[in-house]
Amino acid sequence: MKKGFTIIISLICCSLLLFGCANSSSQSSGKDGSEKLAKKVGKDVTIAVAANFVSLDPHDSNDTLGLSAERMMMEGLLGFDKEMNVVPVLAEKYDVNDKATEFTFTLRKGIKFQDGTPFNAEAVKYNIDRLANPDNHLKRYSLFELVKQTKVIDENTVKVILKEPFGAMINNFAHPSAAMISPAALKKYGKDIARNPVGTGPFKFGDWDQSDHLKLVKNENYWKKDFPKVDSITFKPVPENGSRVAMLQTGEVDYAYPIPTEQVKSIEGKNGIVIENDPSIIVYYLSMNTLKKPFDDVRIRQAMNYAINKDAFIKVVWNGFGEKASSIIAPKVGFYSKQEPYNFDLEKAKKLMKDAGYENGFKTTLWVGNSSTSVKSAEFLQQQLAQINIKAEVVPMESGTMSDKLWGPQKPEDSQVELYYGGWSPSTGDADWGIRPLLGGKEAFPPLNYNVSYYNNEKVNEALKAALKTADSTQREAAYKDAQKLIWEDAPWVTLAVPQNLAGKKNYLDGIYLLPDGSLSVNELEIKQ
Repeated sequence: MKKGFTIIISLICCSLLLFGCANSSSQSSGKDGSEKLAKKVGKDVTIAVAANFVSLDPHDSNDTLGLSAERMMMEGLLGFDKEMNVVPVLAEKYDVNDKATEFTFTLRKGIKFQDGTPFNAEAVKYNIDRLANPDNHLKRYSLFELVKQTKVIDENTVKVILKEPFGAMINNFAHPSAAMISPAALKKYGKDIARNPVGTGPFKFGDWDQSDHLKLVKNENYWKKDFPKVDSITFKPVPENGSRVAMLQTGEVDYAYPIPTEQVKSIEGKNGIVIENDPSIIVYYLSMNTLKKPFDDVRIRQAMNYAINKDAFIKVVWNGFGEKASSIIAPKVGFYSKQEPYNFDLEKAKKLMKDAGYENGFKTTLWVGNSSTSVKSAEFLQQQLAQINIKAEVVPMESGTMSDKLWGPQKPEDSQVELYYGGWSPSTGDADWGIRPLLGGKEAFPPLNYNVSYYNNEKVNEALKAALKTADSTQREAAYKDAQKLIWEDAPWVTLAVPQNLAGKKNYLDGIYLLPDGSLSVNELEIKQ
């Protein structure tokens, strides 16, 4: 997710026509005092999410929310299980040469796209060639920019050859953006594939009203026997926390995320609601545009790091459901390296501001998503920065507007962003995708990548390139350790915290959960009766 955002910038729900008795629920206790399943009629599931969907093209999506819905319709050669281990999906097996430059996939036989066209090696080649072509200007190009050639060996075997060794490439193939789209649909719809997705997944595209709902319907010809076990999934965007929770309580929706931390205790175990709380690999941060004054001065950036109390942020904004960030990537991400924290120290922050010539502070703008929690987070940061005379105007934006303004500028000088609060989820589980797209120098500047700090340090760039050039884990670890240390000292971000994933569901739902990257898995979703 940037936008990661991972950041987390996030998902969508149901048509009003599906509400009412079909989604009504209640709770009662058995004679032994145990809680009974809430009542559920039908096999249609409604999910409330915190933001609107922007695109349904996985090759051109940069938000975790969108990828969650896309993976229900479109599948990749590989994927991740609940622990972020790589598992086969459309490929039944794969082989990698010793240099990590050639990846050979043996495909499952007899699978068809939802439009009836065959899934085969030619379809894989068509998709990877699309992703690896810089002229397509796809947001996920950087995942496949090292691809030199994709060769069809036979109908069910394909080989991907890289320009140079890259030990983390298998994780890239498992990323949800590496999903296979019907070549026939790509030819038919072109760029409009973002509103007409066709894949091999358990659900097909139904309809999409961007301001109200996204509906997916059961793929009756899904290749995996006896799945899916529900008839439809409808996402409804509900940015306001209280409304999202109320819909879960009344049964208007069956699943909701994220759940605001301040309401966890008040709703858990009531109205048939179960709260799921799991560690994440998401990092939330405040980025600074290092090409704009005064953020081009490392003393200002470090002052902001010392001025913001991360413990208080976690307590006030997340009610304790998180931990302080100790690097630019989360501890559960591959090749994480712990850094010396910027502990809350106002005196040190004020001295750095004075040394930089800004003792009296300055005015700036802070861009943020329009969900309740995002705005609350930004207002907390605004208050903290005011302690060192930085007057930050909080500017909430709807996700589509934010995406255009952040990732749309063609040149660094066209960007208007000064401060941006968001999160990033490296959905490959590897340090490469946690660092390079966000802080990897000029090659990571928008519109191809997500470096809205416009941060460029040649030593960092070299370390990241060194990590890409080898499949040796020891060498990769050393390179990423160097990169993390340099970036931490340069402080293009105020790196804040790693949250826990909080979701609420009705107790009749099974097989639905959030992965550590904050994306939603419904592969085995069913309704218990």
